[in-house]
Amino acid sequence: MKKLINASDTALAESLDGFAASHADIVSLGEERKFVRRRALKPGKVALVSGGGSGHEPLHAGFVGIGMLDAACPGQVFTSPTPDQILAAIAAVDTGAGCLFIVKNYEGDVMNFEMAAEMAGSQILTVVTDDDVAVEASTWSTGRRGVAGTLVVEKIVGAAAEQNLDIAALQALGKAVNQRTRSMGVALTSCTVPAAGKPTFTLGADEMEMGVGIHGEPGRRRVRLASANAIAEEMVGAILGDLGAAGGEALLLINGFGGTPAMELYLMYNAARVLVERRGIKVTRSLVGSYVTSLEMAGCSITVSLLDDERRSLWDAPVNTAALRWGQ
Repeated sequence: MKKLINASDTALAESLDGFAASHADIVSLGEERKFVRRRALKPGKVALVSGGGSGHEPLHAGFVGIGMLDAACPGQVFTSPTPDQILAAIAAVDTGAGCLFIVKNYEGDVMNFEMAAEMAGSQILTVVTDDDVAVEASTWSTGRRGVAGTLVVEKIVGAAAEQNLDIAALQALGKAVNQRTRSMGVALTSCTVPAAGKPTFTLGADEMEMGVGIHGEPGRRRVRLASANAIAEEMVGAILGDLGAAGGEALLLINGFGGTPAMELYLMYNAARVLVERRGIKVTRSLVGSYVTSLEMAGCSITVSLLDDERRSLWDAPVNTAALRWGQ
């Protein structure tokens, strides 16, 4: 195992210290590193809180700031944050309008956020993201997994929260965005969790995992390596088939898993865009880069999120986080 770490059991703490120091104008680190919070809170605004296992950076801490999350709770690598982390985050960012949780559909995440909601004195509502069309259930989840579409939910709902929508309206918006957002991934290599010291799974030199999860969970099937066009065709076909869309406009997100060069991600964007627009859906907003990663895994995911005037406007609204910045 070759990684830029000092020791596997201190890697997360040292990474969080570096993250908070390098983005000190946007975020601050909570006591005992239980959460990352927005440095400047907006009184009276519903607080958005998310989190999950580390190893998916910049998700979620990289999306803390103006226009997105108020706090993110980082668990150990590929491990859910604990209820006490979530409770500490609530106490730090709730300014009186309640907290909306945005939670990826993994059993540990859902269970621990539910426990925190039951224990909190604040008003809590939840949006669970489940945008992955690859499999209906996996070793980590009951029902579909929440993957890169979570970013889209956090951005759009975060913008609406800045406009002081109430918590019920924000939850309804988050659920609507999730329902109109679908993703699918492909892995060309595995990743290595520092504590494990060896790859999570193995792929042959000419193999890929179609429909892989962001923790390296199995996808639809293991197949021979194919061209980018063929890969995009299967993924986009599955996504649009599940959305049942044949018109309108959409956001197209090509997300790298941590080990894929930007050149390849833009190549995949080109292939996917052609396929989406061939179905009569106009790509009016785009995002390409590594935003919901799986450590150093090579591969990518494709996300299509259907837009209307409201959702497009909220996507365009100003955002200032470590990973997304525009409109300021």
